Amino acid sequence: MIEFIIFGVIVGVATYLVTKKIFSSNISVLLEQAKAKAKAIEYEAQKLLSEHKVRYKEAELELKQKYEQKQNSLKQKYEQKMSDIEKEEYKLRHQIERESQILQDEKQRLNRLENKILNTDSINKKVRDQYEDARKEAIELLSNYTQLPRQEAREILLGLLEEELVEDRARMIRRYEAQAKQEAQKKANYILAQATTRYAGEYASERLINVVHLPSDELKGRIIGKEGRNIRTLEMLSGVDIIVDDTPNTIVVSSFNLYRRTIALKTIEALIEDGRIQPARIEEMYEKVSSQMEEQILSDGEEIVLDMGLGYMHPELKKLLGKMKYRASFGQNALGHSIEVAKLASIIAGELGGDEKLARRAGILHDIGKSLTQELGGSHVDLGVEMCSRYEEHPVVINAILAHHGHEEAKSIECAAVCAADALSAARPGARREALENFLKRMQDIEHIALEKFGVKQAYAISAGREVRVIVGADLVSDDESVVLARDIARDIQSNLQYPGEIKVNVIREFRTIEYAK
Repeated sequence: MIEFIIFGVIVGVATYLVTKKIFSSNISVLLEQAKAKAKAIEYEAQKLLSEHKVRYKEAELELKQKYEQKQNSLKQKYEQKMSDIEKEEYKLRHQIERESQILQDEKQRLNRLENKILNTDSINKKVRDQYEDARKEAIELLSNYTQLPRQEAREILLGLLEEELVEDRARMIRRYEAQAKQEAQKKANYILAQATTRYAGEYASERLINVVHLPSDELKGRIIGKEGRNIRTLEMLSGVDIIVDDTPNTIVVSSFNLYRRTIALKTIEALIEDGRIQPARIEEMYEKVSSQMEEQILSDGEEIVLDMGLGYMHPELKKLLGKMKYRASFGQNALGHSIEVAKLASIIAGELGGDEKLARRAGILHDIGKSLTQELGGSHVDLGVEMCSRYEEHPVVINAILAHHGHEEAKSIECAAVCAADALSAARPGARREALENFLKRMQDIEHIALEKFGVKQAYAISAGREVRVIVGADLVSDDESVVLARDIARDIQSNLQYPGEIKVNVIREFRTIEYAK
């Protein structure tokens, strides 16, 4: 029994020792594993810390580079702005100095001119006094020498000096010209006055663009199309420029050819109304509108011929007449101009005893060649003669086409009436647009020619350059000398300037005497 107890104790002790050793071994293993994990965690932490430090450095460098780039960019902009400001300041300073110098020079020139005028006035008065004394002395001597009465001596002296005396030369000019022109001028003025007062035509200035108003801005994108296909198709078919900008609900159709622009405009309006905007539909709509336009211009031509009472006219000429509605010259509508010429020519021909109907026909067809110049090129005179000859128009019509631009002399009253009416319609103020610079230069040139003459104090070009009013000094220019002065100014203007119609030279001489009752 004791043996069993001792054996059990020994077994228990052995088991305890073995268990303790196993447990201690497991603890060591776990401890080593824990230490290994701790080292791994520490390594990972060090690695993450290093990565974060690297990223922080990179971010810091990147921000520093961006800051430096931004700083450099702002510095360059600042330097460029300062440079621009300095340049602008230098330019303004230079401009101010130049304008100041110009003003100073102008002031000096005016002072010199004033002194010159004062000296001229003094010299002129002295010369006049000397001339008057010499004239009186010569008359007195001639009267005493020949024993003739004073009046007869004066007439003999004037006869000998007629070529040199301006006053008598002016009287001769007025006498001979008045006799030759008085009746003709009265009749011409009466006829032109009657023609212009009995006809008051409307005037519409033609522009180079048309604005299409859209219901919404969404239609702009549809008109442009994918990758611009729709707008390219429109421009290729119609031959116009379609401008799409930031202006809300609008697009612009631009072209010098009114006919093509009208077709393009109607095509766009039809497409907007239809709603289907694509290349195939655009081509279909363009063909439809073109056909309608051909019918419309023929209908317009027939209506014009009927309204003007011209009788039979070949359909092709009617078509060309209707097409003139879509042609302009210097901003003046060609059809409106032709209708105006026809009516004025009819009135003028009637006053002169000519055929009013034939004058209307020649007037309405005198510019018919302009309907073909945009497609065929060349002179509208040659094209008009060719078309009217082909369709056997009256010789007066062909003569009017050639004569209104000086290619041939007018051979009839009707043709002369058309030429006069054409000049009236084209040259009247406001009928045609011309470049502002050219207009202002012509006005300045007219005034400059008048101001160069002796005795002229002021000159003003008025009525769009159709008249120049010249104010002369009463002490420098006499009434008779003003006639010669007006003639000289008119001759210089005619020789040196290009202008439509005619320019009236109006010389004004006024003498004022002022006294105060105190």
